[in-house]
Amino acid sequence: MPFSDFHGNAETVHRLREMLARDRFPHAVVLSGSPGAGKYTLALMLARAMNCLHPPATDGLPDFCGECSNCTRIAQSADLGSRCTEAVEARENLRDADKRETRLFIQTHPDVLIIPPDPPQWMIKVDQVRRVIESIYYRPAEGNERVYIFTDSAFMKESANSLLKILEEPPQFATIFLLTENPGELLPTIRSRSMIFALSALPPDEIDRYLARHRPDWKPAQRALVSRLCDGAVGKARSFDFDSYVASRGDALKILKSALQSGDHSELFKTTESYRPGAEGREKTERLLHSLYSLLRDLMFVQSGTPELVRNTDIQTELQRLSDSVDFDWISFAADRISDVDRGMRRNLLRSLSLDAFAASLEKA
Repeated sequence: MPFSDFHGNAETVHRLREMLARDRFPHAVVLSGSPGAGKYTLALMLARAMNCLHPPATDGLPDFCGECSNCTRIAQSADLGSRCTEAVEARENLRDADKRETRLFIQTHPDVLIIPPDPPQWMIKVDQVRRVIESIYYRPAEGNERVYIFTDSAFMKESANSLLKILEEPPQFATIFLLTENPGELLPTIRSRSMIFALSALPPDEIDRYLARHRPDWKPAQRALVSRLCDGAVGKARSFDFDSYVASRGDALKILKSALQSGDHSELFKTTESYRPGAEGREKTERLLHSLYSLLRDLMFVQSGTPELVRNTDIQTELQRLSDSVDFDWISFAADRISDVDRGMRRNLLRSLSLDAFAASLEKA
């Protein structure tokens, strides 16, 4: 998978490759963009280009062969979700004493270390940054460059301050990538010592063309809908679970209709009762909250007279009917109440009861 296979943001990719060609690549790079925009994929591509044993030159710029031992081992980290799950399971099998002292890392090549947020807080912890500090000043073992990829910007305060020590005096043979949805989440002192590159959202028609090639099993109407729902992110579009989204959106519509058409709540209670405790129930609830936000956003577009911005285009008529019963204040109030449900999930409140209370609060709004 050479750089030519990276979809979108061609100018940004070209600039990064030019800096590699001139040996002027920054020691710290912030890659920002929405989930699925390709931040992690691009960071791994650059790590391979830096360490490829037989680097080809494509269009006169550095590339990677994808076949040498360095490229193939680095590529083994591509499935970040699966690698994180394996690392968490490996830690769970340790003794309690060792478990407390073990932090989450992914390393399939001795010179490339990936640092994901550590559960249960899902933040970058100081012990993870200390591991980087301990190894970053050693010369690469098998490649040309040591590469460190922080996959999230959720740093604990002490870990962020520790990272600053590296950025102030980085070695010549090391590069740090910081991946984030919003660079503003990083300390100003970290941003000032890094070069920031934003991966912008792609237009829906471009996403649609991409899906036509890579998801031929989807119908044109499905592709068109996903193209508008994926926030311009190819990765999010490619892995979009269409059936799960439609199911959660159906539940979200039932909750909103129950709130707006007060009376018989039997359908509401049947729906919310299915949101049980446990990891599976948590994922299902998160999908529901995302669907609720998506519907409220579309209702706002309809209310503001910009229906062309609606994303759930397949239910636009239904959204119009709901819009006749609400106003901007109600939509704002509903969004705040969804945030309350989200916070309640973090405190392990009963999910079905939280959703019932959410619908009831909207009736009184």
